[in-house]
Amino acid sequence: MNVFKDFESRIKQAVEALDVFKEKGSEVSFERMTVEPPRDPAHGEMSTNAAMVLAKPLGMNPRALAELIAARFDGDADVAETTVAGPGFLNFRLTADFWHRLLVTVMREGADFGRSTAGNNRKVNVEYVSANPTGPMHVGHCRGAVVGDALANLMSYAGYQVTKEYYVNDAGSQIDVLSKSAFLRYREALGDDIGEIPAGLYPGDYLVPVGQALAADYGDRLRHMPDEERMPIIKERTIDAMMAMIRADLKALNVEHDVFFSERSLHADGERAIRQAINDLTFKGHVYKGKLPPPKGQLPEDWEDREQTLFRSTDVGDDIDRPLIKSDGSYTYFAADVAYFRDKFERGFSEMIYVLGADHGGYIKRLEAVAKAVSGGDAKLTVLLCQMVKIFRNGEPVAMSKRSGDFITLRDVVEEVGVDSVRFMMLYRKSSESLDFDFAKVTEQSKDNPVFYVQYAHARCASVLRQGLETFPDLDLSPETLAAADLSDLAHESELALITKLGEYPRMIEAAAAGQEPHRVAFYLYELAALLHSHWNKGRDEPSLRFVNDKNRQSTIARLGLVYAVASVLKSGLSITGTDAPVEMR
Repeated sequence: MNVFKDFESRIKQAVEALDVFKEKGSEVSFERMTVEPPRDPAHGEMSTNAAMVLAKPLGMNPRALAELIAARFDGDADVAETTVAGPGFLNFRLTADFWHRLLVTVMREGADFGRSTAGNNRKVNVEYVSANPTGPMHVGHCRGAVVGDALANLMSYAGYQVTKEYYVNDAGSQIDVLSKSAFLRYREALGDDIGEIPAGLYPGDYLVPVGQALAADYGDRLRHMPDEERMPIIKERTIDAMMAMIRADLKALNVEHDVFFSERSLHADGERAIRQAINDLTFKGHVYKGKLPPPKGQLPEDWEDREQTLFRSTDVGDDIDRPLIKSDGSYTYFAADVAYFRDKFERGFSEMIYVLGADHGGYIKRLEAVAKAVSGGDAKLTVLLCQMVKIFRNGEPVAMSKRSGDFITLRDVVEEVGVDSVRFMMLYRKSSESLDFDFAKVTEQSKDNPVFYVQYAHARCASVLRQGLETFPDLDLSPETLAAADLSDLAHESELALITKLGEYPRMIEAAAAGQEPHRVAFYLYELAALLHSHWNKGRDEPSLRFVNDKNRQSTIARLGLVYAVASVLKSGLSITGTDAPVEMR
């Protein structure tokens, strides 16, 4: 139950009932009208800009219109008070009975409270991580992995049909370098003194087992093969080994993809998929032969001052046209991007989300242009950039270098601080902002550690429910029984504040999914946990507010119902973030 949508409908009906609307209603649009929590809770539980955005088409002063709308709620059993603020904002304070009915809904729906059909089962592809299979996952991949996974969970919960996808970059020069590096480790496994790893190859020890496995299976036969026979074998085995390592690393983070799409598949059968994608763009008038002007600054290695086959991407929003086929007839890397998007579109996805590192900002316009050209504007493409994660230990920065092969792996981080700390903290800042991750801070047991604070709130709820059963052993704590309880004792402002916060959950879910902002789930959970802990502390000074009162069975049942509802929403939100909801914490 989205109470904000409910009141949006009520406000719209109130406006439509006004005489002035009956006169000029054909000129009015409700698209810009919002109903949301006011910034200052002292103003009530809901606020609308209806009068502000409707005044001009109705030919009225905003405050005067707000007063007319407010008058339509006189006598509404759910509205305790309406006030007009500022230039015409309308604030609502709702009755305790309204919030009690909302609490009953939360108790009955449990972990499904907040689940939405807003996505209308729209097919969405979320592609994330997609690191080159050239080594284990490092901490730099961690944020994109968590953001993408949590976003997919969130959108699925909000009613979208989501596929989690990983694009395996198993073609191109970096794979050739990887294979040469593995061959060096193979020779080492045969007893050769390979000396220092040459510059340009991958120096990490993670390739040692690959070399050993090749030596065990092939003996010294690979050494005597010509490159054109040897390297395909080594390439296949090395990619498989790297992807097995990557899958294991992601699983340690509780990240599992539905699809692993191989870039090599686009180059199979004479690069048929790429040819078809370019032919399709040509048929639609998006391809031509021409020369590109030199880019500003340092020339990239693949720039050619010759006629090439170009994508007319400037016609669909890009800054410059993009080469698809080089002058020598070979396909560009961008051509594979076009074919990959076309493959997604042909699989029936109407929305594609790419979660990329901050260094991929230059890809946004070209990918958006591809989406418009390939789908004719029928598919939506969004690129989410994840900014850098800075690693600290007790406030001191931790240096890492991938070039030297000495870097902090994703597995290192998970094993040291735990998967819950990693996942929640990677979401506890908007992905477009840089994030500081301190090994010490994310494991301390304090309010300053968000994941501990939220998980402790859920564990505290479980403890209260156990205490209720210890005090009244015959209590039935099933949702049905709790929902049937007399909730009239839940009248204190901090109890109603908790229920009001629960009422915000469905709206937050829909808004976070629509805005593709999974960090909002983490923020909400922290705010809900803060309200629970605050109310708990009030019970220390005011015994009448304690959740369990051995002298008052009725109030205990009502408050246990509130605790059950809070625990349900905490568990729901933690599940979206991919974080555990513990019932005990020591």
